[in-house]
Amino acid sequence: MNARPDARDFAAPQKFGIGQPVPRAEDPVLVRGEGRYTDDLALDGQAYAAFVRSPIAHGRLKGIDAEAARAMPGVLGIVTAADLDGYGRIANAMPFKNQDGSDMRKPPQPSLAVDKVRYAGEPVALVVAETLAEARDAAEAVILDIEDLPAVTTPEEAAAADAPLLHDDAPGNRALDFRTGDRAATEAAFAKAAHVTSLHLVNNRLVINPMEPRSAIGVYEPEGERYTLHVGSQGVFGLRNGLADGVLQVPRDTVRVLTGNVGGSFGMKAPVYPEYLPLLHAAKMLGRPVKWTDLRSESFLSDHHGRDVTVTADLALDAEGRFLAFRVSGVANMGAYLNPLSPLFQTVNIARNMVGVYRTPVFDVTVDCLYTNTTPIGAYRGAGRPEGNYFIERLIDTAAAETGRDRVALRRLNHIRPEDMPYAAPSGMTYDSGDFTAVLDKALAAADWDGFPARRAESAARGMLRGIGIGDYLEITAPPTNEMGGIRFEADGTVTIITGTLDYGQGHATPFAQVLHDRLGIPLDRVRLLQGDSDQLIAGGGTGGSKSLMASGAAIVEASALVIEKGKAAAAAVLEAGPGDIEFENGRFVIAGTDRGIGLLDLAAQVRAGLADPEAPRSLDVAHIHEASPSAFPNGCHVAEVEVDPETGVAAVVRYTTVNDFGTVVNPLLVEGQIHGGVVQGIGQALLERTAYDEQGQLVTGSFMDYCLPRASDSPAMSFASHPVPATTNPLGAKGCGEAGCAGSLPSVMNALVDALRPRGITHMNMPATPRAIWTALREAQTR
Repeated sequence: MNARPDARDFAAPQKFGIGQPVPRAEDPVLVRGEGRYTDDLALDGQAYAAFVRSPIAHGRLKGIDAEAARAMPGVLGIVTAADLDGYGRIANAMPFKNQDGSDMRKPPQPSLAVDKVRYAGEPVALVVAETLAEARDAAEAVILDIEDLPAVTTPEEAAAADAPLLHDDAPGNRALDFRTGDRAATEAAFAKAAHVTSLHLVNNRLVINPMEPRSAIGVYEPEGERYTLHVGSQGVFGLRNGLADGVLQVPRDTVRVLTGNVGGSFGMKAPVYPEYLPLLHAAKMLGRPVKWTDLRSESFLSDHHGRDVTVTADLALDAEGRFLAFRVSGVANMGAYLNPLSPLFQTVNIARNMVGVYRTPVFDVTVDCLYTNTTPIGAYRGAGRPEGNYFIERLIDTAAAETGRDRVALRRLNHIRPEDMPYAAPSGMTYDSGDFTAVLDKALAAADWDGFPARRAESAARGMLRGIGIGDYLEITAPPTNEMGGIRFEADGTVTIITGTLDYGQGHATPFAQVLHDRLGIPLDRVRLLQGDSDQLIAGGGTGGSKSLMASGAAIVEASALVIEKGKAAAAAVLEAGPGDIEFENGRFVIAGTDRGIGLLDLAAQVRAGLADPEAPRSLDVAHIHEASPSAFPNGCHVAEVEVDPETGVAAVVRYTTVNDFGTVVNPLLVEGQIHGGVVQGIGQALLERTAYDEQGQLVTGSFMDYCLPRASDSPAMSFASHPVPATTNPLGAKGCGEAGCAGSLPSVMNALVDALRPRGITHMNMPATPRAIWTALREAQTR
């Protein structure tokens, strides 16, 4: 364990600047239980809310009988869809087109069900009472009159000619008939291929399950007609805009979003959810704050799920093994409504990221996106990036086995080379940097690839099957949107960074402070971070798509330069010199060629007190907007070893190695932690997590008794190394790391599993490769 530094050490630029493994500043507060999450808040006069949710997946909502509930002790009010007339609905923001040029079918989602329910768990009414127990008791007393309709839970069922229709304005239950790439060139490439590998690949649906369930408190102030929502989120600025513009339909400056600590999200807490509008309406109706916290059993139904796309993927190779093209044809499950960013994750992101680190000239990707009577699908760690990497890496391993080629040599042959940079990928993206073969070779050496046969033999001696697999990945990060870089010098001598990304577990405070320390020399113990108050922001792209450091880091770098510019003018007044004679270094302004100077924090205090020179700045504070940088391309190679007990089908990841290129690494300690978390989530998807619905649309895996999350015992020891090639497209040279663990782990674990099973005649397994699935495959292979 790293020792915590003495506060006096925080001024040392070499010890706490960019590249140093500084422990997270917020950890002492969190481990003492002193974090402030939404459910920890208790506002004066607050009431409590519980939602009435549809118990069935599909039906006509013929009536709501709330009379008995209204008469129960403590009940203050009940909100139904009829009370929300005049507000907006949750809309999808994506401008996708069908293949024929028509618009994607995207019926908006009501905050409370109107006329029809479309998935089990859909909110139908809100009950508000003096206590939480009274609200929940009354919610159970609300009687719903619902006429059952047949349900569909898979895209294949939804596409059937006789399938029940979810939305009248989405014929055939189709949201989008998506296609991207070059169809003609891809067909020509496949026609001349010496070998074609084809796989049926399932990217299984996941329940996201952050540690902290969703919670929110709605507040309304009649004076100013102002709404405030306390809520766990991934960015208050964007959420404020979505609430104001979309559902409340009021000016943005009349809405405030406040977020404290957030116990995980992984993409799930980013959008406007149906629960938020009824809470705010109830607060306005009752004239007091209204608080709601999800039960974990509700979270399984009410929180967006992740992944859920099934494809047939093909890879064409020439006689030498060079990749000619890939193509994908599949179906994606949207759930009952579109997430505001759907179906970006299951379409564009898969296509772009499947190109990966390889010189594949052309591709063709088609995905049929369909509505089903299930919980809507949203972003989940990687949001299409792990899917794309998984598809191509499984194809490569299979192609190597089918053609008798070495799987490492096949990758090296097709790698994009450093001399190819900048590389114009067929995805339309231009890779600016990377050394993919060097990363692969470094990972193989760290994993002792050549020593694997001995380890396999040792496993075999114990009756176990052992395999090794590669996950060679590249991600296209989300393009950073405009981001605020605010620097505010406080009266107590601290400095506040204000920016619109949001830390929901990543640990932003320390690396952002390291960037500021690097540029301005401010001691780390003097730096504070403000991200969770929309009233304090002038821009903010939120956190998602592995872009936070690229966005906020760049904003801090640019804002720091503005502080220095203002500081030189102020220092000139204090030191009685010309601004052109002032230099800045290591946190001090000095007159060039002399030892006369003043520290930045001392200067800020004097400026605050007021300078005699009327031309001098009145403050060193800066409120800057960084204009969006391009996407970056984090990449790496993960090597997993999996051991299988053939008698039980239990698979365990027993060895794990990662080498990653994240460009400039500001804090390697935090980056390694991000990789650990992503890898464990990838192991969960690969081997453990299965979301299942029955024929009536009921979630069968609706609790931790039924849904298997990875445990500490499922996590192997992991080695971590970096091979940084700094990005050229942002001031820090950073590439983003938050989602890379999933991108590398899905293919490396599944490739290792198939490698273990291949001697028994098994050439492919789909996720999740549960013990039952593996055991069944082994028994079926015995009978062939």
